[in-house]
Amino acid sequence: MTDNTTRLDHVVLWVRDPVAAADFYEKAVGLEPLRVTEFTAGEVSFPSVRLNEESIFDLAPFALAEGMDVLPDAAASAGHPVNHVCLALSEHDFDALRARLEEGGVPVSGISRDAFGARGAARRSFYFRDPDGNILEARHYA
Repeated sequence: MTDNTTRLDHVVLWVRDPVAAADFYEKAVGLEPLRVTEFTAGEVSFPSVRLNEESIFDLAPFALAEGMDVLPDAAASAGHPVNHVCLALSEHDFDALRARLEEGGVPVSGISRDAFGARGAARRSFYFRDPDGNILEARHYA
């Protein structure tokens, strides 16, 4: 990719079990797992899941928190909660995600309408938690 405009590259989510988290994000959310085999073989520190061609979620085990020394006092803030992460989907993928979550017994919120986001007002949105308690919002705009 040669387009160097500013965009989201990745979000790091703290998880208890990265393999289980990758499985959830693959099966329930429909995201492609990355580096799971390498993680289980001890070759990489964490696996990831692909959101789109430009963005991923890194699924970092809590054990890495104590090594977060990239800035002074960074280790103390590792794992600090984020309110939520929002996934913008097509209408079809939005409906399919909600159906998969409900079929899998994952609690979901009611549907909100016209919530503001990066592209303006979204037609519909809802919230759910991953197995580690991270809150995600799913929405579609048109």
